[in-house]
Amino acid sequence: QVQLVESGGGLVQTGGSTRLSCAASGRIFSVNTMAWYRQAPGKERELVAESPSIGTANYADSVKGRFTISRDYAKKTVILQMNSLQPEDTAVYYCKLANCPRMRDGIPECNSYWGQGTQVTVSS
Repeated sequence: QVQLVESGGGLVQTGGSTRLSCAASGRIFSVNTMAWYRQAPGKERELVAESPSIGTANYADSVKGRFTISRDYAKKTVILQMNSLQPEDTAVYYCKLANCPRMRDGIPECNSYWGQGTQVTVSS
């Protein structure tokens, strides 16, 4: 059983920094993607950054140059370093794991898992 536990976040001033961490437990396959999403009040959940086990990281345009996603494969952890925070970054941040046990026709078949979410509030 795969579980994701998030930590970090809280209240930050505009221009400040904070770091989110997500630790996975259970069996993680070699083909996988760990990502951070966020959902602000009244808005849909959106991708912030993702880090595939094969390939390069991908960022939303709104966070490029400010946020950095990184992984510790030994600890099965993904980190989101958030700098130069703005009030519009206020949201609940969710960790997601796409865990891919098999390939079909060259395309990974993955199961998705979500963390419980952690609040980040940026005060103006």
